[in-house]
Formats: sequence, C-alpha cells, structure tokens
Amino acid sequence: MRLGLALGYWGRGPSADHVPLAQEAERLGYDSVWTAESWGSDAFTPLTWIAARTSTIKLGTAVAQMAARSPTTTAMHALTLDHLSGGRVLLGLGLSGPQVVEGWYGRPFPKSPLTATREYVEVVRQVLRREAPVEVDGRFHAHPYRGADGTGLGKALKSITHPLRSDLPILLGAEGPKNVAQTAAIADGWLPLYWSPSRPEVYGTTAFREDFLVAPMAQVKVCDDVAEGLLPVKMMLGFYIGGMGHAARNFHADLMARMGYEEEARRIQELFLAGRREEAVLAVPDAFADEISLIGPRERIAERLELWRKGPVTDLLALAPDPHTLRVLAELNS
Repeated sequence: MRLGLALGYWGRGPSADHVPLAQEAERLGYDSVWTAESWGSDAFTPLTWIAARTSTIKLGTAVAQMAARSPTTTAMHALTLDHLSGGRVLLGLGLSGPQVVEGWYGRPFPKSPLTATREYVEVVRQVLRREAPVEVDGRFHAHPYRGADGTGLGKALKSITHPLRSDLPILLGAEGPKNVAQTAAIADGWLPLYWSPSRPEVYGTTAFREDFLVAPMAQVKVCDDVAEGLLPVKMMLGFYIGGMGHAARNFHADLMARMGYEEEARRIQELFLAGRREEAVLAVPDAFADEISLIGPRERIAERLELWRKGPVTDLLALAPDPHTLRVLAELNS
C-alpha cells in the first residue's frame, strides 16, 4: 500500500506548512501529494507551487470539481501541469453536490450525474489522447456546441500542445454503488469518501481490475489521547454531514446513513442547520470518526493499519498535519 499526503483546500488563506510537509513526505518516500477545492482556493495552483519545490512526488487533485471548469479546461490544466512537473499529475475529479454547483458555480446540477460524469471524462480523454479533434455528442458536454442558442460556427479542435502522457491517470470521487461501478469502468482510480476497512460492502460489490487505484483519505494523528485526537475528525464530519448539502439532499449524510449511522447523521444535520455547530460536532459518534481514521499511539495505529492493507486500498492518502505523524506512518508502512 502506497502512502499519499492529503493537504485539502485552504481555509482563510494559504498554510505555510504545506510546502514543507510535501517536501518531507517526498523525503520519506510518500508516493503522492494531493490538494482539493471547495469554494475558495483552487486545486491546481497550489500543486504547481509544490511541483516547483519537489522533484519526484506525484501531484494529485482530490478533487477538482467538474462544475468549476469545462472538461477541455480541466484537460488543459492537467496537461500543462503534467509537462511542468515531468509527468507527475494524477487527475482526481468530483461532481460535488447541488448546493455547491448551483450556489457557487451558478450552474444546474445535472439531472443524470452518471451521464454528466461519463461525458466529462470522455472529453478529457479525447484531449489527452490527441488522436483527432474533440467530438462528443453529449447531453451535458457537446463538442462542438450545437445548441439552439449558439451560432452554429463551432469547430472541432485538437489541442495545440501535445500532452506529455496520453494515459494520464483519471480518478473519480464516487459515493453511491452505481457511481462506484461506473468509476471502475471509465476511470483509472477511485477516491472513496469515509472509507471504513471493516465496511467495504457499503460502496457495493464492484470488482476492481489489478491496476486500478483505490485511494481513500483518512485523518492520521499520532497522539496519546484518542478522544482528543478524534476531535478534528469530528469537526470535519460535522461540517460535511451538517453543512455540505441541503437537508433533503446531502450525499455525505446519505453515505453515513448507509454505514449504519442514519439516526446520528440526521441529528447532525438538524443541529448544524439550526446554527448549533458545536453540538453538531459533539453529536458525531466517536466510533464512526474512529473507524474512518488512524488516531492514537503508534502501537494502536500499527494494529489498525493492518486492516487497511487487507482490503482493496492501493493508496492511503493521509490528512496528517505534522511531520512526526508523517514519519511514523512511513515507518509503519515500510
């Protein structure tokens, strides 16, 4: 099982720790470093900054939101950074949810998410393969555009820049069983959310091919007090389950419910949406936070790490905010 460092997205501003952490992860033999985006910092610019200050570690987006860019724009970002970094990009994509897509990007959330995702990936693939001008007669992504409100003058084009790699890996964030099954069929890897090594059936029964990447994120912290170490995990879960979606349509809450915590998920939503955020965090069960993270003394993490190795996970993307935890995890995984 390879290790990756997940840096997430910025809060109020950039963290001075991100580049040093990425450099330390590279020194320790981590395979990859990942950035994200929500409705603030973007995923690609920080990776470019990190690429200029590292030499071997792979550079992943987990995830770049599809609504943020047309698929050709995403392909342009990926092929540009891939050239500048010497072929180190892993392109992780995600659809996000209705509140973000419609509220932040000002676009309709697709009524058929599976179709929209499939078309998006196909456009990116065509750009990167550069075998012919991009032509996709899609419901959500049409190239050239032939809509009634267009000019009808659109021309199928092929990238001026020759991509460094036509097979640049594409990974998808997917939560529901149908989405996971499609991901296995059209992508090179999967970025699971809230992966529990003891509940793989929650995501369905899809079998993955041998070279397929399964790369979940997990908060990792070497500490003596497990309950205290779980607090940041519970804060993250309180925000995502309570606030990253509408009360009637929150994919994160739905996933928590499928994992056996339906009553708790709805309670977290209720508290968060009522403005009682501290209570929402405290309502996150320690057991749920614990099973999707690696928190505690070195010996406890070592024991629990064995569960992650036994399943389909190929890459553990560690949300690890300190060099000591990065070093311990590297030692335990060696």
